[in-house]
Amino acid sequence: MHEAVLWERLDDQRVHCFLCSHHCRITEGKRGICAVRENRGGTLYSLVYGRVIAQAVDPIEKKPLYHFLPGSTSYSIATPGCNFRCRFCQNWEISQLPRLAELANAALVPPDQIVASARRFGCASISYTYTEPTIFFEYAYDVARLAHDQGLANVFVTNGFMTPECLEMLGSRDASRPLLDAANVDLKGWSDEFYRKVVGARLEPVLESLRLMKRLGIWVEVTTLIVPGENDDEAQLRGVAEFIRDELGPTTPWHVTRFHPDFQMDDVDPTPIATLRRAREAGLAAGLRFVYEGNVAGVDGGITSCPGCGCQLVSRHGFHVAENRMSSGNCPDCGEAVAGVWRQPQ
Repeated sequence: MHEAVLWERLDDQRVHCFLCSHHCRITEGKRGICAVRENRGGTLYSLVYGRVIAQAVDPIEKKPLYHFLPGSTSYSIATPGCNFRCRFCQNWEISQLPRLAELANAALVPPDQIVASARRFGCASISYTYTEPTIFFEYAYDVARLAHDQGLANVFVTNGFMTPECLEMLGSRDASRPLLDAANVDLKGWSDEFYRKVVGARLEPVLESLRLMKRLGIWVEVTTLIVPGENDDEAQLRGVAEFIRDELGPTTPWHVTRFHPDFQMDDVDPTPIATLRRAREAGLAAGLRFVYEGNVAGVDGGITSCPGCGCQLVSRHGFHVAENRMSSGNCPDCGEAVAGVWRQPQ
């Protein structure tokens, strides 16, 4: 039990949570849509502060982030819960746990222990991932502040459904560097109908989060899981690509990743490789400089090439970086500036 942030009292002991864009109005004794924030006596509490259900040392490429400290490792953590109900969730055993069963009696892990573990394993960053970091924001915020003090970067792997108030807290560490250094945001499709039907949310708040992250100076990469028959039509692919180009900039990386059957969509076939290639081609045709294929071995879908001369800058085999020629922000062959964070933030 840890008192939440970003909420206000209403009448009749109700509370309004404005951590995420569901804006839950919660009556006494009840929980919000995320199922991990509870109104007790007119005060909103987080039920998962420090209740780490997963922690691991991952390649940063697994997030996936391809233009943020490539080849480094990231100490990755999660607590149970999510504010989405994606029918295809790959981590549903932990993201949906609070809805499917009582919260696990996991040992509490204080923030300083997470930071100490990250340093012990030589990680360059801490990633708040596997489930939705917004729902364990209080814990992530405390860990993130300590991480910066110890020279570590902070990464969110997120559905982007947080409120502007939440993002402002992540962007207000100091004037030169936001508390959140990088984010990979799932832009799951380009129709509100898809969002409401398949994930239980709305599209526009995610778009607004992406715009605000960009303004706050957070390094952003975008991922779209291509689900056959749901978000793989030309209009949706083109819509996502054009939004990235026009609102985030053509040098923003877009990861188009392969769907695998899981959770409530285990009867849907995996994404055909041809569809994934078509999505990548749609992004490149729209003017995006960096479009990557995920969850599949591709000939060039995981290579970072110079937008100026075309030489290979970072070569990858899966999550493994075979070669990294980016010692600075410029191509070593032609001097072209290449968007990304190539050195540890100071």
